[in-house]
Amino acid sequence: MLSNSSFYRRWCFLLLLAGLSSLTACNSSRTTTTANDINPYQPQPYVQLSHPEWSKNAAIYQINIRQFTPEGTFVAAAEQLNRLKDLGVKIIWLMPVQPIGELNRKGTLGSPYSVKNYYGVNSEFGTEYELKAFIAEAHQLGLYVILDWVANHTAWDNVLVKQHPDWYLRDWKGDFRPTPWWDWDDIIELDYSNSDLRRYMTGAMKYWIQEFGFDGFRCDVAGFVPLDFWEQARKELDSIKPVFMLAEFEGRDFHASAFDMTYGWSWHKAVHDIANGHADVNKLRVYYSWNEKYFPQNIMRMLGVSNHDQNAWEGTEFEMFGDALHAAMALSVVGEGMPMIYNGQEAGNDRRLAFFERDPIIWREHENGKLYKRLLALKRDNTALWNADWGARMLPVHNNKPAQILSFVRQNTKDKVFAVFNFSDTPQHVSFDEHLHHGNYINYLTGETVQFTADSTVKLAAWDYRIYVQPQAF
Repeated sequence: MLSNSSFYRRWCFLLLLAGLSSLTACNSSRTTTTANDINPYQPQPYVQLSHPEWSKNAAIYQINIRQFTPEGTFVAAAEQLNRLKDLGVKIIWLMPVQPIGELNRKGTLGSPYSVKNYYGVNSEFGTEYELKAFIAEAHQLGLYVILDWVANHTAWDNVLVKQHPDWYLRDWKGDFRPTPWWDWDDIIELDYSNSDLRRYMTGAMKYWIQEFGFDGFRCDVAGFVPLDFWEQARKELDSIKPVFMLAEFEGRDFHASAFDMTYGWSWHKAVHDIANGHADVNKLRVYYSWNEKYFPQNIMRMLGVSNHDQNAWEGTEFEMFGDALHAAMALSVVGEGMPMIYNGQEAGNDRRLAFFERDPIIWREHENGKLYKRLLALKRDNTALWNADWGARMLPVHNNKPAQILSFVRQNTKDKVFAVFNFSDTPQHVSFDEHLHHGNYINYLTGETVQFTADSTVKLAAWDYRIYVQPQAF
């Protein structure tokens, strides 16, 4: 039996244990409550990067310095910047400006994508000072300039070959190797399992931002380089200033933390197949359904009817699209995506420019340039057509000719656009379902006032299209 004093001490001890247990329980309860406040089912944004604000309604223009002017120089190109601003573009993409390799060179002048020195400027185009002056002039006009960056491979005689031969991939014989599945025998591939190479390449990209004022990069064959490299590079570049990054690749994963925009190759193929009678409009519906459901909205896909590769190796836009060309150009602007123009398109250039030689564009006034100017003005001013989350999704307007006619609305609280495209070689008389498109519009290209009701129809010639705008929609 316990004494009174022992009993008292035992009772106090038990009270203390009870208090501690209660306190522990309370703390445990609070911890559980805090954890439960974080909803594991709450959706998180897929896109973690921030697009530069100036890209919200931008169109992009690719310059091949070698062919862009009779002189083929930065100085001569700078004289055209005011014209490009007037055309309606916002982003200037310069093809690589570094010195070109001489060992195993293709043609007389070689490929700009065979880089001999990541820190140099090709004297064929001008001096460092002249390149900086080009970028400064673009900035003065409210334009932004991105540099084509070749990270996957170098020229055979790049300075790194002797300095860091361990930074290169080797073939089964132990030799430097070109990309084994293509005829890229003027270049050899780098090995991104090497952390020192990654540090060097990121530093070189930062150099062109800091020393020259570039606003970002178009990254050549971006999918051939590990994505985590691009993600780290993007962080470091954004720490200098907000950059715009374009991947020459097509895929959702590039958009999360590395790139603002990827190529819309499958869009180009769909329109090309339709224009050549190999598919109907349902192929475009497949593209747009993937664009809506597989890709997040807050991204950009680059849409265009030509670029340096297609012009040189596959054909001009006239060869590729024929009578469907104007409709394809218009869809690249009013559909979801950022429109892209390759130099010479506005002049109706109908030649395949020689890629490894000097082959200057012959400049002239052309209806295609006038059409692009009208369309890009609409893109700039109509908020429904803006890029990424700044713009509105495409909403299908179902019609009675689904194999031939693509029709859709893009709308927000300020603007509304109703577009109808006849992607067939025969005239079509089109009627529409439901009432999404109903209302009063202006035919953007003619100025005609149009009202759409349940009984309204549209007659379209072969490969014809209509763009109806309804400003101050709501």
